[in-house]
Amino acid sequence: MENFPPHVEMCPAVPMRSDPRGSALAVHGLGRELGGRPVLRGIDLDVPAGTVLALLGPSGCGKTTLLRCIAGLDRPDAGIVVVDDFTVSGPECFVAPEKRRIGMVFQEPALFPNRTVGGNVGYGLPRNERSGPRVERALALVGLTGTADRMPATLSGGQQQRVALARALAAEPSLILLDEPFSALDAPLRAELRGEVRRLLAAAGATAVFVTHDQEEAFLIGDQVALMLDGRIAQVGTPDDLYERPESRQVATFVGDANLLPAEAEGDVALTPVGRVPLARPAHGRVEVVIRPECIHACKGGDSIVERIEYYGHDAVIVTSSRGCPVRCRVMGRPPFDTGDRIGLEYVGEPSVAFTP
Repeated sequence: MENFPPHVEMCPAVPMRSDPRGSALAVHGLGRELGGRPVLRGIDLDVPAGTVLALLGPSGCGKTTLLRCIAGLDRPDAGIVVVDDFTVSGPECFVAPEKRRIGMVFQEPALFPNRTVGGNVGYGLPRNERSGPRVERALALVGLTGTADRMPATLSGGQQQRVALARALAAEPSLILLDEPFSALDAPLRAELRGEVRRLLAAAGATAVFVTHDQEEAFLIGDQVALMLDGRIAQVGTPDDLYERPESRQVATFVGDANLLPAEAEGDVALTPVGRVPLARPAHGRVEVVIRPECIHACKGGDSIVERIEYYGHDAVIVTSSRGCPVRCRVMGRPPFDTGDRIGLEYVGEPSVAFTP
């Protein structure tokens, strides 16, 4: 069994950034080393009550370590964690996991095989509420009314994960942490549950942090998305903030498909291999412009040569070269071009973002 550090009672909250709804979770300056290697490097996060934050990042960037520090399963080396206006972790304060009013849903449902569905959902509730209306309400919320007497083994993988979510919701926690809960499911079921879980969290008015390495999943589930790279938060914002207004090259290339094209900026416009591109922020001189493939229109005839076509059914990506620069262009359906054809490229998107080389 894991040995947790000695804990003290909840401390007064340290003032954090304010939000009119109040913050259910605030993290400031969180640092953690494992094996002498920094895993978390000064993490700052603020999650307003009733918000679902998708924590997005590649494997090994520190997402799960951050979740464990918030839950109290690991103790950070620096910084503070505030849950529901109480400091639960700080230099001289550490509240044990079971006293933090945090629900968790893991990659595996982790249900008790010898307990009924109702027994699993009621586990952790006061003894007199482990069966009855509270459990039934949680099961109804996740669409499993009438399953309380069934055993977990009789349910599908997706249904078992719903039971795990019902168990987390039944305790009415201040915060729910979900650590890649769909990673063990096959792709069609994963896609189905994404929308379902988003609906369930919204219906419950829950505040949640949803960890994933899948950008599509993060954008679908999160009201806000925090992109984590190499132990740091690279950017926090709405899905369209990260996609349309990335703050760095790393964000631009991690979130979706992006061309980074060399250009000469002249104030509000940049001259690129695909023509004139309006800029969201004025720039001058040599820059790299972020251009999403769907913002490039392709037509027959021109000085670009089609090198290959990546066909996905609903759309396709034309990989071409323009003035010596590789360019990816996305079109709906099967494009009317073949490998070796000459095509013309034109930018048709909104003002874009440029970075200085």
